[in-house]
Amino acid sequence: AHAFWRVPWLPGGLAGAQRAAPLPPFRSADGTGIARYATEVRLSHDDDALHVLFVCQDPDPWGTYTRRDDPVYLEEAVELFLAPGRSTPATYFEFEVSPRGTLFDARVSNPKGERASLAVDPRWDCPGLVWGAEPNTDPDGWRAWLSIPWAAVSPPGPRPSVWRANFFRVERSRGGEAELTCWSPTLTDPPDFHRPERFGFLETSSH
Repeated sequence: AHAFWRVPWLPGGLAGAQRAAPLPPFRSADGTGIARYATEVRLSHDDDALHVLFVCQDPDPWGTYTRRDDPVYLEEAVELFLAPGRSTPATYFEFEVSPRGTLFDARVSNPKGERASLAVDPRWDCPGLVWGAEPNTDPDGWRAWLSIPWAAVSPPGPRPSVWRANFFRVERSRGGEAELTCWSPTLTDPPDFHRPERFGFLETSSH
């Protein structure tokens, strides 16, 4: 079964997301176990944007990249893949934030749903995007946030009420192996996040 979440309409931007209930715990990409280091995601939306808050348990948050679209996924990062509509997307948007607040954003073409034919275009910069990261003390770790304007990711016409999405975490000890976990398990071993057929469903509630 695919993951499903109803995103509440809450005023206050990211403060609204802080009041929302958390998504279920992240699992390993193959779906067999709960993450060793927890990742909490809270979502809200308003007329202008989707608001996303990640809270990451992490004994040693780190990152060396500082420029937009640096490959933060090679170190530590939280990630969101997002596409409008119910169908399995052939094109979707990718957002990643590192513990030091470095952003990677791109438009992804993945018509066959497999890595061999994947094309990632980091030249796309999401208009009006708000993001950031900071250390967190409870639990020890870090937190990151994104406010994604609907206008930047919606097709022409009325905004869809259902979106395909997945949330990911790359937790990597310095110089060591990575723990790769997600909201909707991609059922892949080795892990592969770019499996749009395994994206979950987000439904935005009305107000």
